This record gives sequence, structure tokens and C-alpha cells, in this order.
Amino acid sequence: MYAYIKGMVTEIGGSYIVVDHQGLGYMISVAMPERYQVNETYTVYLYQYVREDEQSLYGFFTREEKELFLRLINVKGVGCKMALGMFTGSIEGIIDAIERENILYLKKFPKVGEKLARQIILDLKGKLVATSKTSLGPDQSELVDALKALGYKPANIQKILPQIDQNAKIEVQIREALKRL
Repeated sequence: MYAYIKGMVTEIGGSYIVVDHQGLGYMISVAMPERYQVNETYTVYLYQYVREDEQSLYGFFTREEKELFLRLINVKGVGCKMALGMFTGSIEGIIDAIERENILYLKKFPKVGEKLARQIILDLKGKLVATSKTSLGPDQSELVDALKALGYKPANIQKILPQIDQNAKIEVQIREALKRL
């Protein structure tokens, strides 16, 4: 399986880009091809989909997008094309909708009805905080783990993280977080 490809974008289509890597052009399905520019070099994070009648590459601008995509396609009823279609919004918006059980937000995506939106929430609520905490330092990751162990919900933890001093000792961070929770 491919993890990523680094190369120059040579073509942009309605739902794909072509990346030239050492003289070989890879056609990659992406959610928002307008993010890319022809003759610019990018690192595109990949997911390879293989079935007996199809082989496709799905590309993502960031690792976080790829992680969310992998979680989404594991939900019963969500395929690769449907999950990719959800990336027209921000990943933070998708994660927030799942954590807050915002069915209306999820239903705005193509082919996502109420039943599927509920299934996505049921399967993923509370599991996406790790995907969204990519900019956390090691001390804040430790803080999140400690607060989860104390029984606090990941959504509540995420709300107070920006208010906590990242440079303080972990004990001080936990005390401050407990005051805010």
C-alpha cells in the first residue's frame, strides 16, 4: 500500500489530479482539486483502493485528512467516493459535527441521509479527537490522556486545551484543566 507520493502536478481535472513522479503519472482522486496548481510539487497522502474490477488512488492534502477518511470508510454504508465527498468541508467541521451529534451538518453531504448520519456518529463519536489534535505538543497529549482517564469527554477536553499553558509542568496543566472542566 502507498503512504504518500511526492511529485509535480501535471494535470487537474474535476475530481482528480495527475502527479508526475519520476516520469510516471499517477491519477489520484481528490476532494478539492482546486487546492493544487499545475507545475507545483506536492506531497499527496494516498489511500489505494483495490477490488477485482477496480484500482484507485485517493489523495489527501494532509495526514489528518487521510486518517479521517480511513475512519469514515470503516463505517458501514460509507464508501470511498462518499467519504471523499465529505471533504468539501473542513475536517474540523466534520469532527465537530460527529462529536456534537449534528445530524443536519452530516446530511448536507451527497448520499448521506439521516440513518447513515446516525451510524457515522454512533461509530465515530469520541474516536476522532486523536485525529484533530495533531498540533498538540507531547505535554498536551499527555494531558488529554490523563483527563480521559479521569472520565472527561474528549469534546469537552478539546474545548479547554487552547486555554492551558503548554509550557507548564503536566501537574500544573492538569490542575488548570480540572478548574476549567
